[in-house]
Amino acid sequence: MKAAPRVCVDFAGVVPGAGVSSAAVPSAAIGAQTPSDPTVEGLIAGVRGLRVSSDGAGLIDQLRGLEELKAAIGAAQARVAVAFDLAQRAEQAEAGIPVAEQGQGVAAQVALARGESPSRGGRLLGLAKALVAEMPRTLAALDAGRLNEWRATLVVRETACLSAADRCAVDEELAADMGTFTGAGDRAVVAAARAAAYRRDPRSVTQRASHAAGERCVSLRPAPDTMARLTALLPVAEGVAAYAALSAHADTLRAGGEDRSRGQIMADTLVERTTGTPGGVSGVEIQLVMTDRTLLQGDSEPARLPGYGIVPGGWARELVSSGGKGGKARNPGSVAGREPAAGGVEGPGSKTPAPGDHEPGLDEHDFRVWLRRLYTAPGAGDLVGMDSRARLFPAGLRRFIQARDDNCRTPYCDAPIRHHDHVVAWHADGTTSLGNAAGLCEACNHTKENHGWKTSPRPGPRHTIEYRTPTGHSYHSTAPPPPGSPVAGRLVRATKLVRT
Repeated sequence: MKAAPRVCVDFAGVVPGAGVSSAAVPSAAIGAQTPSDPTVEGLIAGVRGLRVSSDGAGLIDQLRGLEELKAAIGAAQARVAVAFDLAQRAEQAEAGIPVAEQGQGVAAQVALARGESPSRGGRLLGLAKALVAEMPRTLAALDAGRLNEWRATLVVRETACLSAADRCAVDEELAADMGTFTGAGDRAVVAAARAAAYRRDPRSVTQRASHAAGERCVSLRPAPDTMARLTALLPVAEGVAAYAALSAHADTLRAGGEDRSRGQIMADTLVERTTGTPGGVSGVEIQLVMTDRTLLQGDSEPARLPGYGIVPGGWARELVSSGGKGGKARNPGSVAGREPAAGGVEGPGSKTPAPGDHEPGLDEHDFRVWLRRLYTAPGAGDLVGMDSRARLFPAGLRRFIQARDDNCRTPYCDAPIRHHDHVVAWHADGTTSLGNAAGLCEACNHTKENHGWKTSPRPGPRHTIEYRTPTGHSYHSTAPPPPGSPVAGRLVRATKLVRT
């Protein structure tokens, strides 16, 4: 396969990660389509019509060729994304949007088109800008199949702290389009790019390491079998100190005859020291959603745990009965009840106080279980709620939105809900009601307010929202089915997106 021409242009005026102007992008990088060029539809049809080879050597050749095709498509997507960014910025400039705000919402549209989360869309757009404007040889290597998209991403990531001119110089030094990374794994690619970046600008690389502490965070990801991965990104000294403290405590207990494994002790100690409650969780509402049949009759209908996803019904019952210990020894002080609504009137989402609040033997650390009733419409399983004349959603309605939407409602976004938002804006006469409400992450809530975006409720089997982007593309988001609804057995995300 013929490699693209090796041309390096000095983009000293382009700041990495910032918008790329049309003057800074070589026309050859974006490309001009001719009538003889294949269409995307034609490429898709050709791949779908591929005849699988009948011999082993032919099959390997096809696998390699398809891998090169994937890389070439990645390079083409980078060029298309940059061209789209330029076009959107031009349209926004004509609409009178300030220069500082131009480009907002572009990454979100790229994410929707590629079926990715908004944060992933932003990274893909940043990768495209870096490849097209600052690293043409890496782009050529991707185009020729000498690098796959992930390894091209590694090269871009390791040079992100450099100026555009230095990045281009590193691109020349690495010469990825000449096959210098042939046979190299991820670590070798990272090491080569990192070393070249350090040689070019040691101070920037050192400052990048010192600024990395500002990225410290904690994240939660689901793991199989009703487990979860709680991850902390910390400065190395603090991370080592925290691990050493947990390790030393585990060694002490093991030396005293503790029968739990070292790993179990460290995990339990982390939970206890974080929550302040020995052996469990107290004072934190986790909102486990399950049917009355699952809770009271032993039904097999799965439950849903916000922040995690679908969990087995038996495990959910055990969580309720064991005082939040997720299947560990039952807490004898656990109590259950229904929490009261304001004024003592029960309704959707109301709770009644748990009996035994002052029972003898009830320890302050005991896990209390509250039951809150949620009503669903027959058939579709849509949650039934209440309306409000206020601009802000009341607490009961916010709980309904959280239970109904589970995660951010933007298609492909699995981020936790941070904002309870009006689908039709309140200042545009949108009502503060369950039908006009959506749970969104902070980034998606800001994105939908950009120029040219429109959201509106639409009829559907359950709560449905239509997202219309500035290009006129339409995406539909349908609320996931709650446990016990007729469609709960289907994949939740499979019904979340419809593009027209």
